[in-house]
Amino acid sequence: MHFTLKENKLKDAALDDFKRSYHAADRSKRKESERFKKFSYDDLIARDKVNLDIFWLKDESLEDADNLPDPAILAAEIVEQLEAALDEFKTIEEALGR
Repeated sequence: MHFTLKENKLKDAALDDFKRSYHAADRSKRKESERFKKFSYDDLIARDKVNLDIFWLKDESLEDADNLPDPAILAAEIVEQLEAALDEFKTIEEALGR
């Protein structure tokens, strides 16, 4: 799933599958799925520098360099995200009463 701050914002509905799987009140009801996996302490501690940045889903379109988006598209997305982040910081600055 790909989200941006301006054009494709993360909405509550995008987390519905996670909320159904999470079972905060009773963790014994949690079930693994294609998108949600559990990892043991030993699995996590064995990772390089105990890195929790775990990927098991792969975007097939990014595996082949010929299928990568045009650099101009990537640059435009980066600019969009930076501008959105700057807007957020300006909002925070204003809220703090500059």
